[in-house]
Amino acid sequence: MRRTFARLATAVLLAATGFAAGAQVPAAAQGVVPWTVATAANEFGADRANYSYTAEPGEQVRDGLVIANRGTAPLDLAVYSADAFTTAAGQLDLVTRDTRSHGVGAWVHPAADHVTLPPGQSADVPFTLTIPPDATPGDHLGGLVTSVRQGDVERRLGLRVHLRVGGALTPRLSVEDARVDYSGTPNPFGTGEATLSYTIRNTGNAIAAARQTASVTGPFGTFATPSAPIPDSPQLLPGETWHVVTSVHDVVPAVRLSAAVSVTPLLTDASGSTAPLPAVPSVASGWAVPWALVVLLAVACAPAAVLLARRHRGKTEVDSRVDGEVAEEISATAEN
Repeated sequence: MRRTFARLATAVLLAATGFAAGAQVPAAAQGVVPWTVATAANEFGADRANYSYTAEPGEQVRDGLVIANRGTAPLDLAVYSADAFTTAAGQLDLVTRDTRSHGVGAWVHPAADHVTLPPGQSADVPFTLTIPPDATPGDHLGGLVTSVRQGDVERRLGLRVHLRVGGALTPRLSVEDARVDYSGTPNPFGTGEATLSYTIRNTGNAIAAARQTASVTGPFGTFATPSAPIPDSPQLLPGETWHVVTSVHDVVPAVRLSAAVSVTPLLTDASGSTAPLPAVPSVASGWAVPWALVVLLAVACAPAAVLLARRHRGKTEVDSRVDGEVAEEISATAEN
């Protein structure tokens, strides 16, 4: 329970400070922490929103973090690096300090793991980013974090570190576990609702979002019904997944349904421009039996079925009686 509460507080702080959006918020506007963090002004530029580098395996990058105490009391802040991940809410977050990092969080090394700041003072913390010789090409994301623990709550303020390792960039998404389920209607001549569910997986080595469309059809492409607009997925890191559930209304219960899902990867370049890549299709199928209509037809056909049964029973009785009379005649003839 304590870990859950601390994690929730961390996520709120990182969202408030613009970690996911890539922008800093003034401390007065945050109303949560009395300090700020910023990138150092150097050959990489000044007033950067976050850290962004392109480097080759084996290279080393040197940069700096500026921490300022805007409060009225001294601060003792922890400084560390951590890997990034996408939360279930679609926000970028950083793993907690007690969680082992394997990417950028393990490659960034601050010169100090703690900083003590009097009120109104600031400090520069240099750091190095050392790319392993066997680092895979593509996007790697992490962050630099400053934090202070107050009881069970860890208050954190961080900046994103985006690294693109040189080599072939292969943005790619896949659609997995596609499924379509149908919810019927009590109206025998009405339409129902289909629920589509599937998982988008980033199988490439570039951070990408997904633009999605979906539709449902009956046999041989009949009764095509598009889904309502589906929001783009968040930016997914390589290897991450995003589960999608969407509804399609006014679906004809055509016994067997086919669902078509199309996912278009959206790749954002260094300038912030987003380019769509070729769409990735996927299909699924499911049953949509019009049970209300089946019951109605059964009820409508019941009297005819009873009448036919009676006629068959009457014919059987007549045939049995005739057969009996014929048998008696044959027996009498044989005796004479």
